[in-house]
Amino acid sequence: MKIVLAGMLGGIVMFIWTSIAHMFLPLGEAGLGEIPNESAVLSAMQSNIGEQTGLYIFPGLGVGKDATRQEKSEAMKHMGEKMAANPSGILVGRVGFVLVAGILAAIATNVSYWNWYGFPCVYTASYMFIQVIGFLCVGIVAALVLRKRGPVI
Repeated sequence: MKIVLAGMLGGIVMFIWTSIAHMFLPLGEAGLGEIPNESAVLSAMQSNIGEQTGLYIFPGLGVGKDATRQEKSEAMKHMGEKMAANPSGILVGRVGFVLVAGILAAIATNVSYWNWYGFPCVYTASYMFIQVIGFLCVGIVAALVLRKRGPVI
């Protein structure tokens, strides 16, 4: 019973700390900014991406999925210039975002246990699989519940 109580109190303390960090300290917004002229940017993204969910990175190489290794290598030579001259980021669909969060959570917790404490590989892989699939299920449910419902005015 004490373990359950300690876990619950620990969770509450973590919630309080993260609330303070985000609401009263500048930590929650460090390094973040809003996109200027957001409505035009979102409109352009919607007209170009549409309903295609996925994980997108920008700026991209600009060579397409079927590019040869040579074409990709050549495009990489100019990537530094593109990064310096353009905004950069990652755009993730709802399910993809939650899945990536699950992968990061699984790595953050389980890989260190495997590395530092010698947890068995099969144990580590199994628990990572459990977490990733769990987050995938959460992402699917969230995508269904938060389904796009037309423009918000």
